Amino acid sequence: MHSESMTASPNPLSDGAELIALDEQAVRTSVEVVAQVTTADLARPTPCAGWSLRDLLAHMATQHHGFAAASRGEADPAWWELRSLGDDPVGSYRSAAEHVLAAFAADGVLSRSFPLPEISADRPFPAAQAISFHFIDYVVHSWDVAKTLDLAVEFEPRLLDVALAVARAVPGGESRLVPGAAFAPEVAWSSGSRLDEIVAVLGRAPDWSRD
Repeated sequence: MHSESMTASPNPLSDGAELIALDEQAVRTSVEVVAQVTTADLARPTPCAGWSLRDLLAHMATQHHGFAAASRGEADPAWWELRSLGDDPVGSYRSAAEHVLAAFAADGVLSRSFPLPEISADRPFPAAQAISFHFIDYVVHSWDVAKTLDLAVEFEPRLLDVALAVARAVPGGESRLVPGAAFAPEVAWSSGSRLDEIVAVLGRAPDWSRD
């Protein structure tokens, strides 16, 4: 899971309703990018070290189901077990995305606590914080998939402002170096787009390419 316990100043978690709306934008952007994937693309390497595009899409779909379950208060780790994409990876991903968007749109979701066993088996997370984890994942994963396909991806300025605040709040240091860490250490960034800055803060090289 590309998410960790975090706080930020200014606090990106202060408006849970906005976070849900921005998360939906990020997820729908990911669906639009994934819709361009062909069977021949699935073996391509991605910015996620060691993962093919098929691996990345399976992870993304699985996380949607895991977060949807968490929004319902379901703590069973089985929800987070990697799912098969079957014979229609694009359709499977789209279905998973719609599933989590419907879950986050449910009445009262912001008053709930989300059990996230991949992060902590001991305590659930406030809804807005958990949704911020999901949100930053799908900003970055949209970029991952677009880079893999040699495409550009764009987000509105407000979304990028909030995403940067969330990204800067992700803990750094030794936690980025352990096996299976959510994000690699921050990489040098000096110029480019706001999205380039976000992915650099979270350990991706903005100029990554498959070649």
